[in-house]
Amino acid sequence: MSDDRRRADDDREPDDRRWLDEPRNVTRIVYALALLCVLALLADLFYTKHPHFSVERWSAFYAVYGFVGSVTLVLTAKALRRLLRRDEDYYEPPERDRYESAERDRDDD
Repeated sequence: MSDDRRRADDDREPDDRRWLDEPRNVTRIVYALALLCVLALLADLFYTKHPHFSVERWSAFYAVYGFVGSVTLVLTAKALRRLLRRDEDYYEPPERDRYESAERDRDDD
C-alpha cells in the first residue's frame, strides 16, 4: 500500500513502518523457517534413535506425522465450522423483527 493511499483507520505516520510491513522481511522469515526445517530433517539422519514402534525408525517420521496431524486438524476445523455455523444475526434479530416484536409486546398490554 502506498503512503498516499493509506487507509483511514491507519493512524501511523507514513514513515512509521514496522519491520514486517516490508515484503522482503516476510520472505526472509519464510526462507529461514524452510532452512530450519531442512536442518531438522538432516539432523534426523545423524543420531541414534531408540524407537518404541517400528514406524519411528523411518527417516523424518515425526516431521511427516506433525504435518499430517496439522493438516487433519485444519480440515476437521473447516468441516466443523460448516456444521456449527450460525447466521450473522444469531444473537440479535434483524431490525425488522425487533420492531415487530416490540409492537406485539405493546399490543399485548
